[in-house]
Amino acid sequence: MKIVLIGLGALLWVGAPGTAEAQLMKKLAKKAGKAAERTIERRIEKETSENTDKALDKVFEGDKSKKSDKEDAASGTTQGGRQGEMGSANTTTFASYGKFDFVPGEKVIVMEDFSQDAVGDFPAKWNTNASGEIKTIAGAEGKWLALTTKGTVTPDFITNLPENFTLEFDLAVTPDYSFYDSPLMISMASLSGANNFTGWSRFGQGRNTGVTVTLHPQDAGSAPKGKSGYELWENKKKSMENMMSGLEAFNNKDRNIVKISIWRQNQRLRFYVDENKVWDLPRAFATGVSYNGLVFSRDGAKNGNQYLISNLRLAVGTPDTRSKLITEGRFSTTGIYFNTGSAVIKPASYGVLKEIATVLKENPDVNVSIIGYTDSDGSDDVNLKLSKDRAASVKKALSGEFGIDGNRMETDGKGEGEPVGDNNTTEGKAQNRRVAFVKR
Repeated sequence: MKIVLIGLGALLWVGAPGTAEAQLMKKLAKKAGKAAERTIERRIEKETSENTDKALDKVFEGDKSKKSDKEDAASGTTQGGRQGEMGSANTTTFASYGKFDFVPGEKVIVMEDFSQDAVGDFPAKWNTNASGEIKTIAGAEGKWLALTTKGTVTPDFITNLPENFTLEFDLAVTPDYSFYDSPLMISMASLSGANNFTGWSRFGQGRNTGVTVTLHPQDAGSAPKGKSGYELWENKKKSMENMMSGLEAFNNKDRNIVKISIWRQNQRLRFYVDENKVWDLPRAFATGVSYNGLVFSRDGAKNGNQYLISNLRLAVGTPDTRSKLITEGRFSTTGIYFNTGSAVIKPASYGVLKEIATVLKENPDVNVSIIGYTDSDGSDDVNLKLSKDRAASVKKALSGEFGIDGNRMETDGKGEGEPVGDNNTTEGKAQNRRVAFVKR
């Protein structure tokens, strides 16, 4: 039997019962500490397995009864101790994103949260030459694709990575992930056929042109630091590479659930881990090349040591905040993120808010109406109130964080009214969860 506890964003795996059971439980109690007291009561599912070394056979959803949505909104946290976008014990505030300049694309074209897939299955819309399965993580929202074996996986529904796109996803790693286990490879490639994605493994053959960024949660030594690297491939040859050691933004101790943000502008690639810009490469993408594939890959790792992916969001277009708000009189964005069911703004929204604040500062005579919108999940009355509360939160952030005079801003909410996307699809819902700024 495996027992999995997740507190303060750190995943804790306990080995199989045996002579070392007492020591393991003692270690678990020490690590969990206050986190176990603060987080939700665990629901333990029993599962028989001959392979007692396999971790994450089942990761159990917690009982959310100890903390209401209202309490979450007041504290700025989500269940399991995750604050904002962070999946760690570290305290990440809105101000800590002060240098975060990531601005999501205007139009969401892909939103993959695995809601259509059953736990235990490999996702239907993905392809692989290895194995993987959908899991849940106690204390974290939604479903996750776990890369359980050596090999590559790819979302078949992504067939174009245009010259201006943003890609975001949540990434988790098991806390016992070893320095000797393989890194995660994230490749944006020009694929020549349905199965060409398999060449973008660690030692794969058949790579032509593409960009690979690697992440590993454990650098040499015992300090909680990871490492990263990149490779640029062009015409079947590696044209550039580099490595970075001592990466604090991603490690297997206290920052093992993070948000990855990738931004392509023509040839330029920016790569972020939470609020940290890890790579900024001005000539990462070759000109005149069709990049049409996204590939995740890992090589060998100890049984049970895994990477997990969730909430993949691909958007296109470069937001022209200045022109749309000042010239056209209206700017709408899906890049201001909120905790689920609340008006608490996630810190990853900093880049968009900063852009809007800059336009308002440069145009002191412009006043705006801030209007919130939701998708159709939930009742009409709840969504209407939520949309109004979210607009008010945006006004408060622009005033408190960026110094915009509150008298220049009025707020309103339309709830699930005036949808711009299909509420029957995840992509459409993402389009409808938006905030509009209207010049008045």
